[in-house]
This record gives sequence, C-alpha cells and structure tokens, in this order.
Amino acid sequence: MLLGRSDRGLLAQWWFTVDRGLMSAVLLLMASGVLISMAASPPVAERIGIDTFHFFRSQLFYLVPAVCVLVTLSFFTPRLARRTGLLVFFGSLALMVAALFFGPEIKGAHRWINFGPINLQPSELAKPSFVIVAAWFLSENTKRPELPGQWIAGLMAIIFVGLLIMQPDFGQTALVILTFGSMLLIYGISWITVVGLGGLAAAGVLATYALVPHVKSRVDRFLSPDKGDTFQVDTAIQAFNNGGLMGTGPGGGEAKLVLPDAHTDFTFAVVGEEFGLIACLLLMALFAFVVLRILVRAKTEADPFPALAMSGLALVFGFQAIINMGVNVALLPAKGMTLPFISYGGSSLIGMAFAMGLVLALGRRRPGVQSSISAFTPAFA
Repeated sequence: MLLGRSDRGLLAQWWFTVDRGLMSAVLLLMASGVLISMAASPPVAERIGIDTFHFFRSQLFYLVPAVCVLVTLSFFTPRLARRTGLLVFFGSLALMVAALFFGPEIKGAHRWINFGPINLQPSELAKPSFVIVAAWFLSENTKRPELPGQWIAGLMAIIFVGLLIMQPDFGQTALVILTFGSMLLIYGISWITVVGLGGLAAAGVLATYALVPHVKSRVDRFLSPDKGDTFQVDTAIQAFNNGGLMGTGPGGGEAKLVLPDAHTDFTFAVVGEEFGLIACLLLMALFAFVVLRILVRAKTEADPFPALAMSGLALVFGFQAIINMGVNVALLPAKGMTLPFISYGGSSLIGMAFAMGLVLALGRRRPGVQSSISAFTPAFA
C-alpha cells in the first residue's frame, strides 16, 4: 500500500491509526469460521433434509455484510461510534418487542424477526450497543457527578434483561448481567453495592432454577448426568477424545453426523475431533489475543468512555467464547450460545462484527491524547 505518514487523506489517516493487529485477528477468526462451517454443517443439513451446503452458503452470505460492518465502523470517530451505538440499541430494543408479538416461535422462544428471507435476532445487536450505552452514562457520571448515570445505565440494563427473559433467553441474560456487573466493577462501585447486586443476582439464579423447568432440567443434568439426557455433551466429550492431539482430519469426524447442533453450539467439539487439541489451543489463543489486546488498549485510554466501552466489548466477546467452550467440555451447563465468529449464525456474526468495529473505532490512536490509567478515579472517590 503506497501510503505515507505525511498523507492527510481519510484512508491514510485510518491506516496509521487503526489497530491492524486486532483487525487481522478478527478477520482470521471470520475466515476460520467459514472453513469450520464447511467441515461441520453439511451433515446437519443433510440430516434435516435441506441442501447439503445450505449453512455454508448462508455463512458466506452473511460474511460479506459482517466484514463491511467491521471495516466501516473502524473509520468512525468515538463520538460517531457512540451515537451509532445509541441508535442501534434503541432500535434493537424495538425489534425485540416486535419479535415478542410478531416473530416466529422457534423451540418455544420468540427471539427472531423476519425481514423477507433474512431472519434477524435483534438481541445480538443489542448486546454490543448496550455496552456503548452503559459506558456512556457511567463515564458521564465521572465527569458530571450530578448526572444519575449509574441509575440510567442500571435502568437500561433492567429493560434489556427484562426483554431477554420474556423471549425467553436465559443464556444471553446471564451474559449481559455478567458483562454489566464487570463494567460496574471497572467503573468503581462501592463494596456495599457489589454485595447487594451479587445478592440480587444469586436470588435471580435461584428463582430461575425454581420457576423455569427447562433451566432446572439443564442444571440438574449438569450436576447429575444420570438424571437426564446428556447426549450432546457426551458426544462432544467423545469427539475431543477421538481427535486427540492432531485430529482425525477434515471430514473424518463422527460427532457432526449425530450432533443436532454441530454447526452452532457444538462447533468447538467438531474442531477438536477433526483438527485436534493443537487447533483448539490455537483457536483459544486467538480469542485470548483479541480480548487482551482490547483490554491493554483500554487501560491506556485517558477518556473514561472509550476505556469503559472497549473493556465491556472485550468482556462480552470473551465471556461468550468461554461459555460456549465451557459447555462443549462439560464445565458449564448447556446454554445454547454460539462461539463468536466460528459458529453458524448470521445475526451472531454481524453482531460480533459490530462489536469489534466499535472497538476498532474507539481504539484508534488519536494525536494529542495522553495515556492514563486513572480514568475512573472520580468513581472511586
């Protein structure tokens, strides 16, 4: 690329200020997802009686807008990224409400809404945009203590979580609560508030276990596998055992032939069987690189808004990856959550591209901005 640091064009300014290492890692994850979809999805498609490469072609179809979203957002200024996050969040909430009344019921849940041939899950876009909204109100509270930023951010969290519960989607609910709780800790709330919120979260978990039969069933099967059907988890564990260090080779796995969710929730098991432990470790290292790269950049940010927003986006990305992989190796109860950029799912792919695009926008180097690790000092006072 014939660009010099003396160039003042938009492309040159973007090229020398964007985190190219982070962008490369994200694009590598996207490319890996397409290749893994090619390996994992054909048997699932054949089993349910649709075209063999339906899921693969669909993943390719959504990859194009996902890359466009990632790159386009990376050109944004922090102010434009914040405004975009606000608009997308409230738009996503409206679509979540619409999905409750007009969306199709799939496996007992109303999480999707159809736009012709496109099936959208609004909560996937609401997750990263909620982080932007929460970070904005919390950071404004550090600049203007008279503004009830904590209360407004908490209200937005309650509305979002309430809609997720109504769908219902308890996996996403847990992810959002975990992410928002972590953001509050980074922001600097008092220990009394920490204990109070922790108690409320624990009470919510117990109430969900007691009142929601399918959640109780999943937890019981996790704690006592002999009490119910653990076919998918058992098959996933066997897939890792079959794969060993180097794997059985592309196309040589057996788990995808019988796993109903081999292309979504249990894609990591297919990776373990066909590409082996080394491939799993490399994939985990790539996820860790993305999260740590963002957190390191956030730590050096002087402005509390991008610092908190980047931290929250890194956490929602990292927590989702940990939950998916934890379910695959039987360390967590089954939650029905995709592996970012790897599992099949157009809404998930575009939602995570939106999140990483916002990170790239907020993390661009800005001349004249001094690094600081005390951005949240007012919150601790």
